[in-house]
Amino acid sequence: MSKIQYFIESYGCQMNDHDSEKIAGMLQKMGYDRAKNKFDADIIIFNTCCVREHAELRVFGNVGALKKLKDENPELINAVCGCMMQQQEVAKKLFKRFPYVNIVFGTHCLDKLPDMITQARLGNRVISTEDGNEIIEGLPIIRQNKYQTSVTIMYGCDNYCTYCIVPYVRGHERSRDPENIIAEVEGLVKDGYKEITLLGQNVNSYNGRNGEVDFPKLLHMVADTGIERIRFMTSHPKDLSPKLIEAMASIDAVCNHIHLPVQSGSDRILSRMNRKYSSSDYLKLVSELRNAVKGIEITTDIIVGFPTETDEDFNDTLNIVKAAYFAAAYTFMYSPRAGTPAAKMAGQIPQNIKSERLKILNEYQASTLQNGNLKYIGTTGNVLVEGCDTRSECKQAFGKLSNFKMVYFPGDESLIGKTVNVEIISAKNNSLIGTEVKA
Repeated sequence: MSKIQYFIESYGCQMNDHDSEKIAGMLQKMGYDRAKNKFDADIIIFNTCCVREHAELRVFGNVGALKKLKDENPELINAVCGCMMQQQEVAKKLFKRFPYVNIVFGTHCLDKLPDMITQARLGNRVISTEDGNEIIEGLPIIRQNKYQTSVTIMYGCDNYCTYCIVPYVRGHERSRDPENIIAEVEGLVKDGYKEITLLGQNVNSYNGRNGEVDFPKLLHMVADTGIERIRFMTSHPKDLSPKLIEAMASIDAVCNHIHLPVQSGSDRILSRMNRKYSSSDYLKLVSELRNAVKGIEITTDIIVGFPTETDEDFNDTLNIVKAAYFAAAYTFMYSPRAGTPAAKMAGQIPQNIKSERLKILNEYQASTLQNGNLKYIGTTGNVLVEGCDTRSECKQAFGKLSNFKMVYFPGDESLIGKTVNVEIISAKNNSLIGTEVKA
């Protein structure tokens, strides 16, 4: 008798991807196998995101396409979970609109999935969106690769940026006990992992053991496990402390890269966003980071078209992009999220203006990238190889430097998971080209 097969499709951020790894762990503990695609699956799970409208529209479209699969296989179990389903009104709407969805559950109900599947197999439909602040430890995890992975150090957010739905669906900030984090990392080191990313909506406000362990101290503790590389995200500028900068500068394992969302260069818009810093505060942090952390690269998030944003406000954003010289910027048009203060603000910006500003911003950011990469030509650095591109005649291995710069160089699949010393010989807009330096 063949085993039950599952298929998980994730939307959104690394936190969602990590939750999907836990879902896979629970399913495999139940004796299920991963399916190659949704057409072969007996259980299909969509792990959703609600940060941007586009993600929600994709989910509703893809859930609609499940009807045909359910008609062909009435025993198929369809489940939808994640941040989008923690919004009770959205969850109820989906549950009512798509009767062939068997299970709907939010971010606080992850550990209850095995019981919900049992109920679904008995013919019951299940919806579970209750709130909860308890941190569930010890859930099994099936990690996506063998060399790099994520470790969640905290959940939730207390910042309440006016555009953001996350605090409403992920709850208040809760920090994991440092002992549990360290035990998880030690297990990963033992299993041969070389790089971890510490995850949280705002890792800078990590508060372990009721204040005894802050984030800089946690970084030192994680480094003591012997892990080769430590990354972290996301950092809120208002909580980036001198202690954290010192830790980044002094701990060899901590990568010289930080993702530091600026969101806007306009002080007026930053205030309306409830970001609690000014553009000059942000640029001061950029300067302090670059002075303290050798070779650091900074990436960011930027929103255009926030309510009441004027041409002057938008020009302030272009100016901060020029001044900060970001290695990469993840740019978005403002997307109203029901339940957030910004969605009710007067002065919503027309779609055509948002689209035009996004185009200008992306072109402006792209024009700085290759010049920023030229400084690497002739330098050498360690690349943790993530994969191999076999499409060209000469196979290209690829991976990142500590500072998050992507590097391609001649190499095959045998290098995946290894740290290779590479000399940079040329630069493109979004990547570097190199050659392996033999010992």
